[in-house]
Amino acid sequence: MTWFRAGSSVAKLAIRRTLSQGGSYVARARVFPSLGNRGFQTTASKSKAQSAPVPRAVPLSRLTDSFLDGTSSVYLEELQRAWEADPNSVDESWDNFFRNFVGQAATSPGISGQTIQESMRLLLLVRAYQVYGHMKAKLDPLGLEQRDIPDDLDPALYGFSEADLDREFFLGVWRMSGFLSENRPVQTLRAILTRLEQAYCGSIGYEYMHIADREQCNWLRDRIETPIPMAYNRQRREVILDRLIWSTQFENFLATKWTAAKRFGLEGGETLIPGMKEMFDRSADLGVESIVIGMSHRGRLNVLGNVVRKPLRQIFSEFSGGTRPVEEVGLYTGTGDVKYHLGTSYDRPTRGGKRIHLSLVANPSHLEAVDPVVVGKTRAKQYYSNDVDRTKNMGILIHGDGSFAGQGVVYETLHLSALPNYTTGGTIHIVVNNQVAFTTDPQSGRSSQYCTDVAKALNAPIFHVNGDDVEAVVHACEMAAEWRQTFHTDVVVDIVCYRRFGHNEIDEPSFTQPKMYKVIRNHPSALEIYQQKLLETGQATKEDIDRIQNKVTTILNEEFLASKDYVPQKGDWLSAFWSGFKSPEQLSRIRNTGVKPEILKNVGKAIATLPENFKPHRAVKKIFGDRLKMIETGEGVDWAVGEALAFATLLVEGNHVRLSGQDVERGTFSHRHSVVHDQETGERYCPLDNVIMNQHEEMFTVSNSSLSEFAVLGFELGYSMENPNSLVIWEAQFGDFANGAQVIFDQFLSSGEAKWLRQIGLVVLLPHGYDGQGPEHSSARLERFLQMSDDNPFVIPEMEPTQRNQIQKCNWQVVNVTTPANYFHVLRRQIHREFRKPLIVMAPKNLLRHKDCKSNLSEFDDVKGHPGFDKQGTRFKRLIKDQSGHSDLEEGIRRIVLCSGKVYYELDEKRKSTESNDVAICRVEQLCPFPYDLIQRELKRYPNAEVVWCQEEPMNMGAYNYIAPRLATAMKSLDRGNLDNIKYVGRAPAAASATGFYTVHVKEQSELVEKAILSDSTTNPTLA
Repeated sequence: MTWFRAGSSVAKLAIRRTLSQGGSYVARARVFPSLGNRGFQTTASKSKAQSAPVPRAVPLSRLTDSFLDGTSSVYLEELQRAWEADPNSVDESWDNFFRNFVGQAATSPGISGQTIQESMRLLLLVRAYQVYGHMKAKLDPLGLEQRDIPDDLDPALYGFSEADLDREFFLGVWRMSGFLSENRPVQTLRAILTRLEQAYCGSIGYEYMHIADREQCNWLRDRIETPIPMAYNRQRREVILDRLIWSTQFENFLATKWTAAKRFGLEGGETLIPGMKEMFDRSADLGVESIVIGMSHRGRLNVLGNVVRKPLRQIFSEFSGGTRPVEEVGLYTGTGDVKYHLGTSYDRPTRGGKRIHLSLVANPSHLEAVDPVVVGKTRAKQYYSNDVDRTKNMGILIHGDGSFAGQGVVYETLHLSALPNYTTGGTIHIVVNNQVAFTTDPQSGRSSQYCTDVAKALNAPIFHVNGDDVEAVVHACEMAAEWRQTFHTDVVVDIVCYRRFGHNEIDEPSFTQPKMYKVIRNHPSALEIYQQKLLETGQATKEDIDRIQNKVTTILNEEFLASKDYVPQKGDWLSAFWSGFKSPEQLSRIRNTGVKPEILKNVGKAIATLPENFKPHRAVKKIFGDRLKMIETGEGVDWAVGEALAFATLLVEGNHVRLSGQDVERGTFSHRHSVVHDQETGERYCPLDNVIMNQHEEMFTVSNSSLSEFAVLGFELGYSMENPNSLVIWEAQFGDFANGAQVIFDQFLSSGEAKWLRQIGLVVLLPHGYDGQGPEHSSARLERFLQMSDDNPFVIPEMEPTQRNQIQKCNWQVVNVTTPANYFHVLRRQIHREFRKPLIVMAPKNLLRHKDCKSNLSEFDDVKGHPGFDKQGTRFKRLIKDQSGHSDLEEGIRRIVLCSGKVYYELDEKRKSTESNDVAICRVEQLCPFPYDLIQRELKRYPNAEVVWCQEEPMNMGAYNYIAPRLATAMKSLDRGNLDNIKYVGRAPAAASATGFYTVHVKEQSELVEKAILSDSTTNPTLA
């Protein structure tokens, strides 16, 4: 073994690097903790009994702190003289070292000539291996990577030569800390270097010295520097072999049967499967009961079949084209997705005799988009299983090397890991490192040395492992499981492997990586390598290997035959929590959302009352005083109170409520104040945490999030998927910023149910409205959500109340609500129904304090005869009719203005000020799905009125392009005209959503309001 490199064994260089710049080998500089009360030159008197140095065992953790912070030989000599004069005059870690060294020198003549500096330099060499050993590790199975080995790993740099290899050196007496755990204080340099090479430069490269926590580093040293855990017995090796054969044979079978099919196989990284299985077995032994898995397409089918146990016949059936499930009443099949995007769940037995629930979350081709979804779902599982210690439910994310380094959502998700309301007690990250991303080499794909360097920001340990060494992969995976269960933080396993074929099986990789693929063509598989190793060591016979391979081949062939007759059954698309919920094909009855008046009063007082000795800000105190008056008088209920009442009444009914996003505790516009701060003590108080007796501390959760849209929205979406009896809400700081999470909206929220048969009840609040704040603080891009809606603009669905399932058949709901009471009911409607749909809310800004945007408490209750009560009871109003007291037939109305959102209040004010009593204004509160029945009701009410659509947004934005064809369909069925008869009032088409000049905004706003109410010159844009 070559440790010394030519030309570097110069004593001067060693002294300069190790002593003059000793700090370069230390992870961080520290100040001696004892300097404040003990100087180096003090000579306090000591009894003779204490003067003789007594050797004693010293844990490594004591010698990696201030002990290694010396910066010069003069300093060391000065310390030694000070210690000889008075051991109490130096730091305790130095005292321990000198006592050990002097005591050992007295009993081991071989080291009597050794200097303190030599021991120090040797300890620095040990540390260099701990810091840089991974740079010398044999990680690349193809042997293509050319890496410079740091000089720090050359013993000559520390003044040692080959003549010193068999000299004995003193390193100290240790207590179970790394490779010195045998308590041999004296070892030869050769033995020390051999052990360091074995520990740090083999098939696993460890990165952990960036971690600041001493206990965590020592835990890792104990496992890394002791080779015993890597020694597997014959029985374990047969299990590993069996799992590797399954992984390899599965891919070979698919390649044989479907030669031209895309499957994004795992060839070159087959050791992932035994690694994952051993990780799950170890996790189950350590108390894990449920694992949520997220991964992209590479190797996904192998994981589905071999790890999560999706029936092989079903996978093979999907390869053969698959068939839609047999027709049965209430069966919803959606539009489906390609086989390597689908998810599943299974209760899997482990090697240790336990059972563990595995669920693989469906994922689009947007590689890392699923990361926060998995973490959110894991957090929800922990809440519902009362997993307070976060040890029973765990998330595992499988990444690609290019995406882990390149996609920002990875970093956003990592940074949720330690936030109190987002932590899951650690996620295990596995990187399937193909060393190429599609056609992009690492040099072009990242600026960092490793694709995993982003994880260092979290102080996560990183285990780089050669993907051809299956036992090393298994060991790294097991250690990752142990780390997670011990320290409850993230950990990364980087499996350095290769991709035997192209990005997909019909791609030609030699176009762009000819050298790599020339090597790959002649490179043996991990299975061939492992079989050869077992045969050579006598750990397995040829008969053993053939027996396992024949068993696997037989099962694969049997499943293939069974796949020809496979008929998909009704999907397990809803977990146990979702039992009884209706699919889009099953009619669900409409429920009332009103609440008994006495409950409203009781919870109203709870949310409007602060503790007696609590000292809030005086402005907040006034707000809560006003809220109490609203509840007591039953009048003037504002937006914040309406929302709080919705939350509180759902809590009383036993539902979980969770609200998160940037600044949601106070509210971006300082309206919510769900968490109040004592101005003297800083104590926090949340009224909604105190609605019912002995309320669970997380039953109501409101939490400011990190400054992220993508990851936080993904997290909340994953959270909402777990249990339908929860109101989960994400609020954007401004609706304009929601497009930072566009992938979640496009790939998950709008289409998840159709693609993957998973219902989602997530609520998204997007502050929206034109009030002169410019193009980035005006529009939540309402048009985009409406454009993604899947209701047919030319067909009126069944609208009879007892038969209406319009919302069930639509992909989501989009509302622009204008009263606190209607907001209350639309939130409660999310829970009081037998299905779940995403709800997109264009949330108000200036309506939060608008003098007319108020509701009476009677509009929230369920009392017959009260304002909110109609033929069907008290519920959300999809359309609010004109509030002028019109009869069922008003032939004198010349114009009906349809609008949505806060522009209504400006239109109404203009109508009142100009006494334009021949204009009716109706508010379309629910834009999608379109309320055909209520629109037609209003058209019948005003038979002679021209129809105007008014909006604040430019013509190419807002709701106009969604509303116009649907409104025309409603008009045609009543013989009221067509698209040409719809007049548009709003801003002209524009590139930016709003002007940046306040005076221009005011002019535009006043003109469109005036035109909608007064002008006779409104035109159809199609004719203009």
